[in-house]
Parts: sequence; C-alpha cells; structure tokens
Amino acid sequence: MKTFTSILQIGDLKAACTKAKYVKEHPYADQELGRNRTLLMIFFNSSLRTRLSTQKAALNLGMNVIVLDINQGAWKLETERGVVMDGDKPEHLLEAIPVMGCCCDIIGVRSFARFESKEDDYNEVILNQFIKYSGKPVISMEAATRHPLQTFADLITIEEYKQVERPKVVMTWAPHPKALPQAVPNSFAEGIRMTGYEFVITHPRGYELDPAFTAGAVIEYDQRKAFEGAHFIYAKNWAAYSGDNYGKVLSTDRSWTVDSAKMALTDNAWFMHCLPVRRNMIVTDEVIESPRSIVIPEAANRIVSAQTVLKEILLNMDK
Repeated sequence: MKTFTSILQIGDLKAACTKAKYVKEHPYADQELGRNRTLLMIFFNSSLRTRLSTQKAALNLGMNVIVLDINQGAWKLETERGVVMDGDKPEHLLEAIPVMGCCCDIIGVRSFARFESKEDDYNEVILNQFIKYSGKPVISMEAATRHPLQTFADLITIEEYKQVERPKVVMTWAPHPKALPQAVPNSFAEGIRMTGYEFVITHPRGYELDPAFTAGAVIEYDQRKAFEGAHFIYAKNWAAYSGDNYGKVLSTDRSWTVDSAKMALTDNAWFMHCLPVRRNMIVTDEVIESPRSIVIPEAANRIVSAQTVLKEILLNMDK
C-alpha cells in the first residue's frame, strides 16, 4: 500500500481486521517502524477526531508529526491552473506540494467537497495533485468523495459489536441545517459492500447517492420500514448529489431524526455516527446517550484504523 484513498485499498477485509485487532491490543509494538519518519498532516478543513486520532496513531508508531492548517498559519493556496494570481492567494498548490514532500515521509490530506463543481469534486482534483506531485505516499483524511479511515473504523466497530454473522446494517439520512459532503455515506456504502452484510440505505427522494457507491444496496424511501429488524443504524446527513441539485439542501424534515420510537423497530440495534453530530436533528439525546449507542468506541477505533494503515505504508516504503 503506497496510497490510501479508498477502503477498497485495504485488501482482504478479514485480514485487515485481524491486523487492526493486533494494533488495538499492542498499540506500541511497532515504535521502531516509524523512528526517524515524519507524517505531515495537511488540513484544508476543520477536524477533531481525524486530527487527534491520526496524530496519536503516528506517535504510537514512533513517528514525528507535523500539522499544517492551510487556513491558519500558512499562505492561502491557489488550486486552479491558468489563474492570474492577483488576489489573496500568494502561493500555488503546485509549488507548495513538492516543498511539503521535502519535509516528510508520508502526507495525510483533508480536503472536503467544495460543491462548486461536481466534476472537480468527484475527480478529487486536490487529493490527486498531492499524489502526483509530492513524491510521497498519501493518505486521505477525508476527501471530496470518500472518508476511508472513518469507514475502516466503522467496519472494525461493526465486527466487534455484531451478534449475528450477517447483520442488517441500515444507513439513514437525517436532517442537518447545512450542506454536507457525500464522502462519509459514499465511503460507508463502499465498505459495507465488501462485507456481504444485508445493507439498506434510506433517505428522502432526491437524496440518491452516486450509484457507483451504492450498487447492490437496497434503497428504501420509508425510513420506518428500513429500520425494521436492523442490527446497526448508521445515521448521516448528506447534500443532494444528482443533477442541478448537487450540493443543495433539499429538506430539513425533522421526521427523519433518529429517535427512540424508530430504534424500537429494530432488533435492538446499535446506533452509529461518525461525529460531530447535531443532537436533536440527526439523533435525539435519548438515543445517542443510550447503552446501545457506540459512537465513542467507534471514534476510538479511528486511532486503530489510522495506525493500521500507516503501519502498512511504512512496511511497504522500502520495498
């Protein structure tokens, strides 16, 4: 593994989960592996779990860590070619990236969808420039279309908490006041397809995701019907994907909020969310604070997923 931009790059999922289990049980066993190696974490967008968990994972491996927030303490970067740079962006990404590559061994990049151009977002213009021009292995810490470290942590968590061999996993849209990217739901759908679990996606009409990610899933527009017999409920908001509505908020219908009445329709399901979560929009206080909420163990597994990926990249760097 030399880049990690999709959960599909993790390889055999069973083997990857076995490696993750070892990392979780022996977090400091590979400190020599990262000695004198540096991870550069570049944030174009805000972060809490990704920043903390990825940095902790690198430190567990004995790595040095540099954190660069593009919006604070760094030059604003131009990302488009052919632009006359007479505005507030004094440096171009195409010069900045090779310089960043000189200062590290692995680069982590966090850059959300901008909702200015579906083509640019879904071609991962910024992330792919880092892969092309940095000369270093690159991991996605969430990009426009995927969040693979989150998805790997989600799959680890489901593996730990499942009580039947083939659980029913439901990903439900829920209301939010802002337009959010499709990265987490895309990536989660892509990951669940690797498992063979029963997978249902429920959302209002108009919120269909890119079929490239959801192929094989059951799409159910009746949320209550979707919840029936579920073992895991994964709640997430996303903005519209299709046509001229790309990046738009089409609904803030509170009837889609995950509450106790809906959870009662499930087979005593576990509640999951990637966080941060808007309480009493995405999910009620009662549900997220219940004993069946595993959002904190899910978040803690972000360290495990990041460390497992970084370890694999380090192992392959000199090959």
